[in-house]
Amino acid sequence: MLTEREEAYRVLLLWQKEGTFIKESGIPPFAMEVALGVCRRHLYLQYFIKSLVKKMPSVEACTILEMGLFQMFFMDVPDYAAIDSCVELAKSANLGEGTVRLTNAVLRSARRAGMPELPSQRVRRVSIENSIPEWLVRRWFDVYGGDRAESIARSTLERPVEWIRVNLQKTSAPVLAEKNGVTGASILYDRFIEIPRDVGVKVLLALPEFSAGMFSFQNPSAYDVVKLLDAKPGMKVWDACAAPGGKTALLAEMDPTLDIHASDSSEFRLEKMQDLISRLGLTNVKLSHIDVLNAADTVVEETFDRILLDVPCSNMGVIARRPESVYRLTPESIAELSKLQYEILERAAEKLKPEGRLVYATCSPDPAETTQVINRFVKAHPEFVKVGDPMLPGSRDARLDGFFAQALERKKS
Repeated sequence: MLTEREEAYRVLLLWQKEGTFIKESGIPPFAMEVALGVCRRHLYLQYFIKSLVKKMPSVEACTILEMGLFQMFFMDVPDYAAIDSCVELAKSANLGEGTVRLTNAVLRSARRAGMPELPSQRVRRVSIENSIPEWLVRRWFDVYGGDRAESIARSTLERPVEWIRVNLQKTSAPVLAEKNGVTGASILYDRFIEIPRDVGVKVLLALPEFSAGMFSFQNPSAYDVVKLLDAKPGMKVWDACAAPGGKTALLAEMDPTLDIHASDSSEFRLEKMQDLISRLGLTNVKLSHIDVLNAADTVVEETFDRILLDVPCSNMGVIARRPESVYRLTPESIAELSKLQYEILERAAEKLKPEGRLVYATCSPDPAETTQVINRFVKAHPEFVKVGDPMLPGSRDARLDGFFAQALERKKS
């Protein structure tokens, strides 16, 4: 059986070599804390290692060194324990005697030298200090100004707050919280309970109340997005990019009279979504495998009173929750996403009834994925108008994910 540090090492290598998501690995809590922490501070830890070696070692050796530095400087792990465990890890990973000696020497040097001095140039400093690629920090400086850009970068290092959404069709938030010993926890919108730091998600997953569909895991920002739909009893709603299904389930729980058609382009994600719908006992949701870009021509023949469009995005508003995402981004990928988001909006909007409402949402603060998509669409389609102000990332409770959302309405024909 692997130790927790071996588990962390394994998933960190998988992330770097195959692009897997660390949170989906299911590793134990300590291993998860190390793996996510190293991923969040990857660029800084690489900078730290460069200050201690003449030539960067292999990915495997670097990963062990990053794990050691993270434990020594960002966790309450004694230096001797971090160094010894990393040396043993290099041995168990069969990286050779040279890597074992290197691991020992570099981590002991780090203990003596302390953290390296950061560059004086501000963009470069913010990039390294917060492990955000320099091109992206420069983009944030251009869009938001230096102070806000630095604040956004700093926030990506924080451990995100975890929440559960209570299924009010089956119980209430205060009853569920008291029954499971989380009294005193913050409750938002009467249905979201903030999970205390000392309560592990795995403990909650094992509760019979979870199996019975009394709660799910979801950030309350989803509620703000869904509320913009202003859905009325009996309406037909299309959640067009629905998987993994959190917002669909929330909508169905909020009003069992809604006729909800939830679709996604991924069959695999829809299978998981079916499990969610079944666990929650929702009877007003129909699932379909649909690519929105083809929906208007071939698949979706009906029109809807409400459409929810939570489009694929860069995840820039949830980097703290998905730290891997920031290293995948490029200026080209953002431009491609923006093009895709606009095309999805155009095709989905064709299925909206006159006087119907569509909510465009994305977990990104970048104008290329948010306001520029909306403004271009409204200019090209005068039959649509914006309804109210957009929901802006970072403008509300700091515990909430950074979602952007804008409601649009189709004028009466």
